[in-house]
Amino acid sequence: MIEALQYLILEGLMIRIEPKSIDLLCFPEMAFTGYAFGDATAILPHLEQPKTGATSQFCSEIAKLLQCYVLAGYPERLGEDELAEIEASAKQRGDKPLLTPEGNEIHQVGANSAVFYGPDGAYIGGYRKTHLFHIDKSWAKPGTGFTTFTLPSPLQTLSLGICMDLNPQIPEWTSEGGPFEIADYCLEKKSNVLILLNAWLDSRKEPDEERDWSTLNYWAVRTRPLWMDGRDGSDTSYSEGSASPPAAESILDSDGQETVMIVCNRSGQENDNLYAGSSAIFSMQRGAGRPKLLDGMERREEDIRIWNIKVPEMENKAQV
Repeated sequence: MIEALQYLILEGLMIRIEPKSIDLLCFPEMAFTGYAFGDATAILPHLEQPKTGATSQFCSEIAKLLQCYVLAGYPERLGEDELAEIEASAKQRGDKPLLTPEGNEIHQVGANSAVFYGPDGAYIGGYRKTHLFHIDKSWAKPGTGFTTFTLPSPLQTLSLGICMDLNPQIPEWTSEGGPFEIADYCLEKKSNVLILLNAWLDSRKEPDEERDWSTLNYWAVRTRPLWMDGRDGSDTSYSEGSASPPAAESILDSDGQETVMIVCNRSGQENDNLYAGSSAIFSMQRGAGRPKLLDGMERREEDIRIWNIKVPEMENKAQV
């Protein structure tokens, strides 16, 4: 079933996208398996081996065909060594199983991961979600930190996170007060591009609006260090008119460090989960005082969107 779905997607992409016409193709968190698995038993049949699993093979093939970079989320099967280590830790605890905050037993059998392939179809690297959402915690082993890839122009320094990596895993924090871990990480790495592969739930606010503006604002607020100017009252609000992209023109308009943030979010309904869609591309200019939403998809839109921009610091056009 997963292979049939992937090849239907591949066929549609090949019709609409010419080889070498884009630099980067993104698919969301756990793109081809669904996201809402309640426990380890439910996810087990869907876990994939890194590099050889269905998602990896698909990404490798489409990267070669389109001659571009490809990123996709997938549920990774843990290796035998990791499983043995987890089992040994469980034996040391005796009859005290680990529990999620909701009281569900934790059986770590996989990781909420992403795979990254290059234009020649070769594996570049992987990433495991560091900050787990509550639905991940019953089955997924968390990653050990965010990751960055150094690539040729035009993409250059690309950092990667998955969904809840926007939020810290500490008892006390606020959306506006921080901490802002992945944004601070991007500043440290001087990231030109930040990619977030998401399965973010719909806010269910203003349901008649085509975009989930509450969610878009939240994503922007959680990356505050990338655009803040140190003054109170920095603005994260948008209007419909501000969402039009400046086609093929530079979005670097001051001397501040800029990061282009691309959020690739799941849309549609899965069981009781309604996803926000609203995939978007932002310009985050350090010191600008507000983020700039360049373009975005709609809440219920399931389609391909090509964004034509110039990545900051280097005058090279990138299409994603």
